Amino acid sequence: MMENPLVSVIVPCYNMERFLKRSVESLLATDYEEKEIILVNDGSSDSTRQIIDSYCSRYQCIKGVH
Repeated sequence: MMENPLVSVIVPCYNMERFLKRSVESLLATDYEEKEIILVNDGSSDSTRQIIDSYCSRYQCIKGVH
């Protein structure tokens, strides 16, 4: 059994520009190291896509799906 298995957190992100930064920062601040954060943008009409892309370029544990 793995001591610290990988945990995947999937976050739906439709028009989330007002809340996305706070949500992602909260997930990044957790003590659990073996995590991946998958941000799923389903055609947002605000700046959600740009925010996701910015996080993806800065953090290896974050994946964006558009």
